[in-house]
Amino acid sequence: MKKIIILALGLISILGTKLHAQDKRAITTAVPFLLIAADARAAGLADQGVATTADAFSQQWNPAKYAFIEKKQGVGVNYTPYLSQLVNDIGLGNLTYYNRINDRSAVAASFKYFSLGEIEFRENPNDLGLIEKPNELTVDVSYALRLSDRFSMAVAGRYLRSDLRLSNGTEDISASGSFGVDIAGFYQSEEIAYNSFNGRWRAGVNISNIGPKIKYDDAGQENFIPTNFKLGAGFDFLLDESNRITPSIEINKLLVPSPQDFNGDGEINGGDSEEYQDISSFGAIFSSWGDAPDGFSEELKELTWSLGAEYMYQDVFAFRAGYFNEAEEKGARKFVSLGAGFRYTIVNIDISYLFSTSPVKSPLEGTLRFGLSFNFGDEYVEN
Repeated sequence: MKKIIILALGLISILGTKLHAQDKRAITTAVPFLLIAADARAAGLADQGVATTADAFSQQWNPAKYAFIEKKQGVGVNYTPYLSQLVNDIGLGNLTYYNRINDRSAVAASFKYFSLGEIEFRENPNDLGLIEKPNELTVDVSYALRLSDRFSMAVAGRYLRSDLRLSNGTEDISASGSFGVDIAGFYQSEEIAYNSFNGRWRAGVNISNIGPKIKYDDAGQENFIPTNFKLGAGFDFLLDESNRITPSIEINKLLVPSPQDFNGDGEINGGDSEEYQDISSFGAIFSSWGDAPDGFSEELKELTWSLGAEYMYQDVFAFRAGYFNEAEEKGARKFVSLGAGFRYTIVNIDISYLFSTSPVKSPLEGTLRFGLSFNFGDEYVEN
C-alpha cells in the first residue's frame, strides 16, 4: 500500500497536475523525467553539461559538443535509481551512441527509459491483482556541424512516449505521444598562454524540447512538455601537462507559462486552467520571459543556477563537485553533488552522489549513480 501511494503521488506530479498554493508558484510540466540528469558525470557537477567538455553523454545537454569530441565513436550507458530510499524498482536508464563523421560534423542517437515500477490494483481483497507498469521513454537523434574552427551548432529531434494511464481491466488504454526539437550551440577557444598557465574558454547554449503539448485522454487537458533554456560557460586552467581544473557556471529556465490568476479571484487555482491551456507551446517560449505575476523579481526566481568544478589528473582521474540552487517559491531544489571518474584506455567509469541542502528532499537523495562509456576509433586533436 505504501508503494502504491508513493507511485500515485508521483504520477500526479508527472501528469502535470497544477496544485499551486497561493504563495507557491512552482512550474510543473508533463514528462519531467526529461530534466533528470541521466549521466553520472553531469550529476557530479550539479546537473551541468551545456558548456563542459564533450563526452559520450552530450546528447542530453548540448549535442553541438559532439563536433569537438576527440574520439571517432563512443557508446555510453547509465542507470539512475529514483526514490531509492523508498522503493527499488523506479529508475531512469539511458543509452547513447555518437559518431564523429569528420573534422566538422558528428551524429548521435540516444534512448532514455523511465520506469515507475509495478503497481498492483485490487477492487476486493480476494481478487486477483491487476499489474500495471507505467513508463515513459524518448528516442532522439542529432546532427552537429562546426560553422567555424571554434563554434558549432546542432539540431536534435526527439520522440516522446508517456504510458501512465492506468487501465481498469475493461478498456483498451493507449499511451500518449509527442515530439520535441533541440537547437544548440557550442564555443571552444584555442589554448591561450597566460603568465603562469595556459587556459581555454568554453560556452554553450541549448533550447531543448521545443514541441507541442501532450494529452493523456480525449477529455483531459493538454500539458506542456518541459521546453528548457540552458546557458553556461567554463574555463580550463591548464596548470601543466598533468593537472587541469575546470570551474563552470550554468543557468536554466523553463520556457513554460508561469501559474497566474487569470480570473482575478485573488488565487492561483483550477479556475485559471482554461486561460492557461489557451497559451500555445510555441508562444510560451517567448511569453514565459515576462509572464510572472510579480514581474521581474519573480522572473529571476524562475532561473535555476549551478556552480561546478572538475579536477583532472593526467586525463585519467577526475574529481568533481557542484552546487545547484532553485528559489523556494519555485520548487526549492538545493543540493550539493560530488563525483569522480576513472579512464583506462577506451573505458570511462563515472560515479556521483547528491546531498540535499533544502528542507524539500530530492528524490535522488542517497543515490549513488554509475556511468560507463566506451570511446574508440581515430583520435581528433583539438588545440
